[in-house]
Amino acid sequence: MATKGHNEVKESLREMTRIFRPKDPKKFVKEYVRKYRITGGYEEELTLVVENELGKLNSSVS
Repeated sequence: MATKGHNEVKESLREMTRIFRPKDPKKFVKEYVRKYRITGGYEEELTLVVENELGKLNSSVS
């Protein structure tokens, strides 16, 4: 995944996380990767992006 494309994927995933607020980050990333045909091998990194974004959302709400 190229750097520019990689950043676009991360930003898109952050936006979708803010919109949908998934309960299970791993499942959310798995569906995202399948739906948007992201190259394999990035699931763990993208899961961390979702978990970090959910952490930010939860801390701002509290």
